[in-house]
Amino acid sequence: MKESVKKLLHGTRQSVMITVVLMLICGLAFPCLLTGISGLIFPSQANGNLVSVDGETVGAENVGQEFTEDYYMWSRPSAYHYNVYTEEDGKQTYSDGTEFAGLSSGSNNYAPSNPALTERVEADIEKFLEKNPDVKREDIPTDLLTASGSGLDPHISPKSAEIQIPRIAEASGLSEEKIEKIVKNNTSGKVLGVFGEDKVNVLMVNIEIAQAMDLI
Repeated sequence: MKESVKKLLHGTRQSVMITVVLMLICGLAFPCLLTGISGLIFPSQANGNLVSVDGETVGAENVGQEFTEDYYMWSRPSAYHYNVYTEEDGKQTYSDGTEFAGLSSGSNNYAPSNPALTERVEADIEKFLEKNPDVKREDIPTDLLTASGSGLDPHISPKSAEIQIPRIAEASGLSEEKIEKIVKNNTSGKVLGVFGEDKVNVLMVNIEIAQAMDLI
């Protein structure tokens, strides 16, 4: 009996020690090592690719924002409005007046047959055509009508950026050539020339537009 108790205690002690050691190595030492290395080699990425203007952080390069002004480039639809909300009388609401649901990401994941998806897309089409009267319904790029899986995608296609240039130029007072140059400055190609697609960062474009308009 005593021998079996000793074996039990010995086995338990070994299990506990192994668990503690692995927890310290895998849960503390290894993450700290990777964090230190990434902060040293990739300082910007390790800190979230934050974007600052005149010393003030205005966003993150890889997290989209919602823009509604005519002189700014518009992002893709977002189920959570890119977590942008206003607060009045203690009530937090999205730009469309619906209640702020808290910081979130994701999409509504509607099926193509869902009437709510059709209703939302139709509303977005009408809004876009109203603000961009020279654009035909069939010419609106798909990514301006579809939300990303995260709901926080900061990029749109070059075609989606190009089709907005006349509206932005008219509303901002900047020339179309100036807007085109700003878009080109913030267009990135495929990774390694193979993976993904060409894309335009909406936040970075709008920062340059705001600077050109002396808004910031």
